[in-house]
Amino acid sequence: MGKAAVARAFEEIKAALAVLNAEVDGAGAVPFSAADPLAGLADGCLDILAGSREVEAVISAVKARAAVTYADTACAVAGPDVPVVAQEMAVAAEIGCVLALGPRAASSFLVTSHAVVSSLPRTLEALQAGTISWQHAVVMVDETAGLDAVGAAALESHFLDPEAPDAARGCAAGELPAHRFRVKARTWRERHHAESIEKRHAKGVAERRVEFRPDRDGMAWLSACLPADQALAGWNRLTAVARALQGLDEPRTLTQLRADLFASAVLGSGTPDGTDAHGTAGGADARTTSTGTDASPATAGGARARHSDSSGGGDCLTAAGSVEETDLPQTSIRAQVLVTVPVFSLLGLTDEPAMLDGYGPIPPSMARELVASGAGSFHRVLVDPRDGAPLEIGRTSYRLTKAMRAWLRMRDGKCPFPGCSNHSLDNEADHLLAWANGGTTGISNLGQPCPKHHKLRHTTGWKPTLATKNEPPGWTSPTGRHYASEHQDWEPPRWPEGIRPGAVDIFHRGPSSGEDALERFLRVRA
Repeated sequence: MGKAAVARAFEEIKAALAVLNAEVDGAGAVPFSAADPLAGLADGCLDILAGSREVEAVISAVKARAAVTYADTACAVAGPDVPVVAQEMAVAAEIGCVLALGPRAASSFLVTSHAVVSSLPRTLEALQAGTISWQHAVVMVDETAGLDAVGAAALESHFLDPEAPDAARGCAAGELPAHRFRVKARTWRERHHAESIEKRHAKGVAERRVEFRPDRDGMAWLSACLPADQALAGWNRLTAVARALQGLDEPRTLTQLRADLFASAVLGSGTPDGTDAHGTAGGADARTTSTGTDASPATAGGARARHSDSSGGGDCLTAAGSVEETDLPQTSIRAQVLVTVPVFSLLGLTDEPAMLDGYGPIPPSMARELVASGAGSFHRVLVDPRDGAPLEIGRTSYRLTKAMRAWLRMRDGKCPFPGCSNHSLDNEADHLLAWANGGTTGISNLGQPCPKHHKLRHTTGWKPTLATKNEPPGWTSPTGRHYASEHQDWEPPRWPEGIRPGAVDIFHRGPSSGEDALERFLRVRA
């Protein structure tokens, strides 16, 4: 055994890789398909890619364990006379030289490996099984940092244990691209962190800043760390104005227009080339969620509400209005944001985070400010008290399209194509089964792909699969492989102390104004 066994194992791995390389070249002993060799080779290459992903994960687990074992044994061999910091530097330097990593990258790899091996058993187990990648493990380490052992175990269980009571919905964590997994893991962490999101947000606001970083070819980066609502509203407005400027006589891409608009705003020179962009006013939507109460449509400033019906669900409010940002090029286009707010957070009774579309969890105080300053109307939304998923959305006008659009935003949150991060304000409703082929305009027959994947669907063999009221469509590729969609992680709303679902009928049943309803609620609470 020992070194000879290690050398023999790697020789066998190299031999197996030689077989795979021959298959990729189409030079295998047996073709993938005798009937259609070319199609068979294409399908076989996908099998090789899938297998390679699993093997890379297993190799990553071996590397992590080897690095940690080396660090432990090297420290033991060095003895107590060597200073701890010096020994850590020596270990990181050795690992960096072996793996051809710089000092910082080597130290980061060692820290992550130690966390995976010693503190995250489910993550290590998933790596060894090949169900998640090393990039997913890095996300898990990052998002469990600062959590206690119980919190870290709960986050691992939620995403990596399919038998957990509150297991994540939709495709498995390892089937998500690592950047999408980071979004879901961060969302869960923000909801369940032991420290209030308000306190953590206050620390973040105190550290807001603008940074400058030189780049190549005479370019540089100018970035700002801002409160999420400001940053997202600015991004959405840049996008809206850039789209308004596009046309047959505009050669610049959307990305270039955003950059030019940003530079013009920072430098105070107005819109690029002195052009004034015009468009329809956008809206800031806010959905407020509750359980055991029934809220009917209202305008900003309040909501009419009545006791929940016999379905056992609770109601939400969806507010639509506008949030304007200043110090951008003068234009009639307004920034658009979509925020989902649990109703008791809106009333200040709990500190449950709200959800900002395109970003994730935000402090309830930020959500209340968005609703107070920009919400113009509300939609009623019924939610399931068991898991927080929407059950029904009410109509606020004769036109149903606005309500259906709000429902699609709640159901999908973003473009449903695997790995796409385009959030709902950028996307368009699309019939899964075409209207001409008998498809209906119902939620279960609608998706909201981004323009890129909308075009992909109609110009290639990629096709969406069936959806439901609460689950976005998956996708089937031209080769027939099916890829599940990413689902929203709905959770039951939190109830304030002293109030339980169905305990009292504190909401007014009559046609009084929303302000009266909320005032009555607050008087009962007092």
